[in-house]
Amino acid sequence: MYPSTIVEETVVRLLREAECRLPADVRAALRAALENETEALPRSQLEVVLRNAAMAAELTVPMCQDTGLPVLFVRGRYDPRLERAIRQGVARATEEVPLRPNTVDPVSRANHGDNLGPGMPPVHFEPSDARHLDVAVLPKGAGSENWSALRMLNPAEGMEGVRRFVLECVVRAGPRPCPPTVVGVGIGGTADQAALLAKRALLRDLGARNGDGALAAMEVSLLTDLNSLGLGPMGLGGRTTCLDVLIEKASCHTASLPVAVSLSCWALRRAFARVRPDGTVSFRQEGGW
Repeated sequence: MYPSTIVEETVVRLLREAECRLPADVRAALRAALENETEALPRSQLEVVLRNAAMAAELTVPMCQDTGLPVLFVRGRYDPRLERAIRQGVARATEEVPLRPNTVDPVSRANHGDNLGPGMPPVHFEPSDARHLDVAVLPKGAGSENWSALRMLNPAEGMEGVRRFVLECVVRAGPRPCPPTVVGVGIGGTADQAALLAKRALLRDLGARNGDGALAAMEVSLLTDLNSLGLGPMGLGGRTTCLDVLIEKASCHTASLPVAVSLSCWALRRAFARVRPDGTVSFRQEGGW
């Protein structure tokens, strides 16, 4: 149904866009953090990352040496040719962008050389009756991915328990995920669903509050709490530890309260495309999933 060659080309372009061009909302948040910062050292870190992002876009080169693992989200009608086209797109992007070959065997640590291998790239498919195909890429580097966390709370701990866990995760990570970070939070579902919700939250625009009023208020209050920690850009102190907190939820078992955290470094890399049946494709980096 979807031309395989067009899907492959779309994946290559999405990865190039995500790796080389920081989304406008993220650039705006970094500039706002710079304007809000008064101390010389954290200001210098924000100036460097903004200059780095500008140079990457100008030269069309990845903004970070760790080009991450290419996590994909796909929504549309199932087509058995999709997986092959996506894998070919990732392998081509590894050569053409280029991307650092990051995937290794977890036991032998042998590098696959093309960002493929068993289970790679992770593709999260959402069935839809729409005739078009939506594709999103979210490259995740190890510096931030290594600080992902999941906890199965007692329901009696409630939202205060969720708040404490999110704060704990950011404090424990410290400077290692290259703050200022974006904090994705998944609440509810099963353990695996909570982890996916946290990662999918990172596809939302910064400042786009959750439609649930209680969660929207929690996003704002958590952001205030996290920025009061004083960790700051690259852990060198300052007013901005996090650029935003984005929360997603799903219903869960009455005896469970899963919560997961997925951190992104300052370089929140994402890009979206829509492939239409006539073969035309539109691209964007904002607007959410």
